Amino acid sequence: MPGPRDGGDPGPPAELTLTTDVRIWKITKISSKSAPYQLRWVVAGKVRHATFATVALAESRRAELWAAMTKGQPFDVESGLPESELRAAAAKENTRPDPTWWDFSREYMAVRWRTAAAKTREGLADSLATVAIAMMGDGAKAPTPEEVRLAVRWAVVPAHQGEEPPPELVAPCTWLSHRSRPLSDLTDPKVLRDVQYRLSFKLDDTPAAGETYKRRRRGFNTAMEYAIESGYLDANPLASVKRSVSKSDDVVDPRVLVNAAQGTQLLTAVSYVGSIHRNRGRRLVAFFGCQLYAAMRPAEAVGLRQEDCYLPEKGWGTLTLRETRPVSGKKWTDSGHRHDRRGLKSREVKADRPVPIPPILVAMLRDHIKEFGTAKDGRLFANERGGVLGTSSYWRVWQEARLLALPPDKAMSLLARRPYDLRHTCITNWLNAGVPVAEVARRAGNSPEVIHRRYEGCIDGHEELNNAKITKAMGWGE
Repeated sequence: MPGPRDGGDPGPPAELTLTTDVRIWKITKISSKSAPYQLRWVVAGKVRHATFATVALAESRRAELWAAMTKGQPFDVESGLPESELRAAAAKENTRPDPTWWDFSREYMAVRWRTAAAKTREGLADSLATVAIAMMGDGAKAPTPEEVRLAVRWAVVPAHQGEEPPPELVAPCTWLSHRSRPLSDLTDPKVLRDVQYRLSFKLDDTPAAGETYKRRRRGFNTAMEYAIESGYLDANPLASVKRSVSKSDDVVDPRVLVNAAQGTQLLTAVSYVGSIHRNRGRRLVAFFGCQLYAAMRPAEAVGLRQEDCYLPEKGWGTLTLRETRPVSGKKWTDSGHRHDRRGLKSREVKADRPVPIPPILVAMLRDHIKEFGTAKDGRLFANERGGVLGTSSYWRVWQEARLLALPPDKAMSLLARRPYDLRHTCITNWLNAGVPVAEVARRAGNSPEVIHRRYEGCIDGHEELNNAKITKAMGWGE
């Protein structure tokens, strides 16, 4: 319904010219289809008017002006409005916006969506959903933490704006849209402590992994930076909160590493997984070999193409890595497919990373191409239908291979529990072989600082060699 057309424009309340010389006339009807009812009043001899779509709206506005006049409130000569209305409008205009965490999360995600990778989107959604549990407010029939998490992860996807939530999320979405705490509550130490707890712990109240906490906190921190830029907050509330993190939180556990014999046994066992007709395991031997002998991330191996490979008949070859295919889920990717298509991790979009590979891996890849060929787009490793190799596919094969290759006590241990542990093994082998840390970092796609920090407990066998170098340098052996 159209609002009033006011003949006066309320300006700022500073230096108002006030008067009590006010007269208010009756409602009249004019020739207008959209707003045919006119209210006129006179302030210090100046005629003011406003038009309305219905007579009820016109009478309501007249009653407001009449009440102000009969109470002796002064009117502003310039705008023709009561001083109290101008003061209230100015106060409202100067009041800092304070959206709820629910509304802020959707706003922030919409801003970040266009430029963020699918995995980044999913990580941000997880951070916002985790904080939402602490910002959900109180009341009867409150949703469970798991319901809050699912509701926020659904709601922050921009494509869901204006859509009805799935039936199971209607209640939690409705609750959060009405009961979620305002952003300003983050300045309350009690609320902030609860936020910190949620970032640090899982839904079952067990401590979250160090990397999980860091990722959540990083996502929350970027959201707070946006809140400051938008004028919602003056300072980042996280600045006053710290978590004592163990130095070993992201250090590689030596117990996950395999020796040369175990690595060979595991790759052999992979070839025995599945029937001979489906070749479920055989088509992944070289895939796992890329991680064990070239320290490739699984997503990098999934994106490897034949054109990226230099595979001579003899000697070392080279893999020039250019693309990764991380799994993010359909709702997080622009393409609507489960796998995103990105450049190398922490690199410029078109950057590549040449990695020398030993003859054993060259032979594996040559055999793989000869037996299985490539996917239509040139990828070396595809699923049985030629599509993008999924995490669940190679994960199941790996778990079955561990049971075949390892004795029961080793199969129950941390040894090579994840395919990613093969990458850790390869990096450790390079370090123990004496390859300079900077070169290891370049081949692995990490920084030297990360290599030093994560693998400090995995380097061994160099004590006598280093002692000999020191002895020689100091001249003690002469």
